[in-house]
Amino acid sequence: MRDLSHLATTVYSASAGAERIIEFLDAEPPVRDRAGALELDRVRGEVEFEGVTFRYPGTASPSLRDASITLQPGETVALVGAGGAGKSTLAKLLLRLLDPDAGTVRLDGHDLRAVTLASLREQVGILLQEPAVLDASVRDSIAYGRPDATEEEVVAAARAADAHEFVCALPDGYDTRVGQRGRLLSGGQRQRLAIARAHLRDTPVLVLDEPSTALDADAVERILRPLGRLMQGRTTLVISHDLLLAGRADRIVVLEDGVIVEQGSHAALLAAGGRYARRYARHVEAPPEAVA
Repeated sequence: MRDLSHLATTVYSASAGAERIIEFLDAEPPVRDRAGALELDRVRGEVEFEGVTFRYPGTASPSLRDASITLQPGETVALVGAGGAGKSTLAKLLLRLLDPDAGTVRLDGHDLRAVTLASLREQVGILLQEPAVLDASVRDSIAYGRPDATEEEVVAAARAADAHEFVCALPDGYDTRVGQRGRLLSGGQRQRLAIARAHLRDTPVLVLDEPSTALDADAVERILRPLGRLMQGRTTLVISHDLLLAGRADRIVVLEDGVIVEQGSHAALLAAGGRYARRYARHVEAPPEAVA
């Protein structure tokens, strides 16, 4: 069975919906393992972007310019900025879907270009705006990537994601098939299954890319607690237009046109009265999509 990391990173790279997963599973990867690449064992989770610059082919200016950020093991860092500011590019560099034009991305001190793609992606869990939900049973959707998981482990992951109660209420419980793209479930339920899957994989590093954007206010409230459990003790990179979610991070990094223009805690950035403070003031008066 192809592992969940391959599935999620392929979908993430393609920016495609779940219905296009199979089309991309066999696509030629944009980067490859180097000869003699290192197989990573489980890492502590120190992530370092050092002087990273990247420009997409055919574009006039870099998506990132000399960006430097270090995430300590267990730290949550939120990336904030308008669309096209470079937030998702940083996440793709961490997953090594791209290689930087200049600078280095490291995990526990290892240059990502010197480690195998498979072992790198075993270290990183991903939660997307539209979680990839297969047309399979709830049990199989949670256990995808951990086919050896026991029933007790699957149920424990569902409980940690606040999903067990609604799963038990489904017609066939954990044996219920969720349909293509999980159409038999609500958006919040699909996201909680994705959180359960991430709990089961138990990676030391997480990337949360707009996990609340497609949800209404009530659904967002229902995923915040299980998200908090998932992030506990893991190095987490959060990309979100929802500043109420970003504000829960240990540190916030503000990007503008590919450049880091501010960083600090939520309280410190509000006190500074700069770009983040102005965005936050607009955010509390308007929905997240209005301040993108």
